[in-house]
Amino acid sequence: MTTIPKTQKVILFEETSQDLSVLQYKDFPVPEISADEILIKNKYAGVNFIEAYFRSGLYPSKAPYVLGREASGVVVAKGDNVTKFKVGDKVAYLSPSTFAQYTKVDGTTGIRILKLKDDASEEDLKLFGSVLVQALTALTFVYEPYNVNSGDFILIHAAAGGVGQLLTQLAASKGAKVIATASTDAKLQIAKELGASFLINSSTEDIVEKVKEFTNGVGVNAVYDGIGKATFEASFESLAPKGTFVSFGNASGAVPPFSINRLAPKNIAILRPQFFGYINTPETWEKYSKELLGLLSDGKLKFSITKVYSLKDYPKAAQELESRATTGKLTLEIPQ
Repeated sequence: MTTIPKTQKVILFEETSQDLSVLQYKDFPVPEISADEILIKNKYAGVNFIEAYFRSGLYPSKAPYVLGREASGVVVAKGDNVTKFKVGDKVAYLSPSTFAQYTKVDGTTGIRILKLKDDASEEDLKLFGSVLVQALTALTFVYEPYNVNSGDFILIHAAAGGVGQLLTQLAASKGAKVIATASTDAKLQIAKELGASFLINSSTEDIVEKVKEFTNGVGVNAVYDGIGKATFEASFESLAPKGTFVSFGNASGAVPPFSINRLAPKNIAILRPQFFGYINTPETWEKYSKELLGLLSDGKLKFSITKVYSLKDYPKAAQELESRATTGKLTLEIPQ
């Protein structure tokens, strides 16, 4: 029988700021579960840019706020109403508050928790504790906000980043001609190896001019923009008539207000999707999580974990991620 402590180590903030100094590694109560919940002892937790939005105050939060969006680990307690999971199950899941030794989640809905094999290895736990947010974002986005078709021109910003690498692979696998942007030639080489047909160095080249060159002046069928403020105008101007603008991140700051009338001349559609809305039923969760498992197990989707930090070193990971000094995925190992 696993002994569950009263307190645990977590990463949290008690006041919002752009500054990383507000991040604290400290003791915090282990959550108590209801009859519908399970308690998971975490092993790995993926690092995502969204944490910066909560820390800065761009997204609302209630202090003290424990960070984290995804993790893997082992079920150590379950409520009486939970029938889908048992103590000892290895799982990967989506939930707030995963930068912690223990997290409680609803165990009755059948969504956002992926039961792993009993013999899942340490590497499996590392992979699945790190992949869900970014991979399910990319996988749902190439179908739902815009259904990528063979022959489409697709503009993907930050194509060597975590989501960018996955979007590039998935769009290319559907037969699209991917135009990748990145801030260095080394990052562009990563995008090229993953299937990008055209490359734009966003530090030295004009994105709109290059897009027009690659598309014979027509523009792209869709753009995936996770950068936000800094790339909004270039993304907008790069679209073809009846093009689709998928805006999903604020890495450079939030997109400022703009007139909806700007959409009219080219009949542009603009969306601000969140992938959780595409996996919020047992049916959609099963559909996309199973497809993701298949792509990973068949080697059809490459996922790169470039660095693993200890939980206490999350501020270092955040600094690297937010300075755009990284490629692929950063992950936290949770102390046991």
